Amino acid sequence: MIGVALELFSKRSPDEVSIDEIASRAGISRPLVYHYFPGKLSLYEAALRRAAEDLSSRFAEPHEGPLGSRLRRVMARFFDFVEEHGPGFSALMRGGPAVGSSTTNALVDSVRQAAYEQMLAHMGVVGPAPARLEVVVRSWISLVESTALIWLDGRRVPREELEAKLVQDFAALAAVAAARDEELATLLRGLVKQEPGDGPFTDLAARMISLAQE
Repeated sequence: MIGVALELFSKRSPDEVSIDEIASRAGISRPLVYHYFPGKLSLYEAALRRAAEDLSSRFAEPHEGPLGSRLRRVMARFFDFVEEHGPGFSALMRGGPAVGSSTTNALVDSVRQAAYEQMLAHMGVVGPAPARLEVVVRSWISLVESTALIWLDGRRVPREELEAKLVQDFAALAAVAAARDEELATLLRGLVKQEPGDGPFTDLAARMISLAQE
């Protein structure tokens, strides 16, 4: 039942999905739906919980190889989710029957926290992150969310271009913060040394140098 609800909420906004449709697609009676869930709101929250677990898992990536390449793979899986669950993702972030509830807020925060912790782990940070690094990572996560929502509204920019841009956005945000924080600068130097000549971070540096020379 939850799987059917998630599929329907992923294709249309929750306001457009009825309990009768969910029951019909799941092959059960309407009273049986209400036996497990008092209303559409609670069923929607259950579907969101499963979606949140799925989305959180897509940030998991082996800590091997250059950071830029790892982030490209993470962004590809993130946008896979966004593309598969577009209306549901948009409804969760922009508004829907459960938005504003403590359950929904906790689910959204859990996904953001999972992404945050994964990013710190990829950067080799153990324990609380330095203040400027926390600002960088959490700001970047917000940027990823907002970019996905904008992309869903018309998909006017190629998806692969946005995935690459977001990886480079992280590098740019981190570089700006590192200019004011030697601890962060030392951390970034170590990460950049692992980047290949054709990696996304190196590509960004080359483009910036080219712009400055024009």
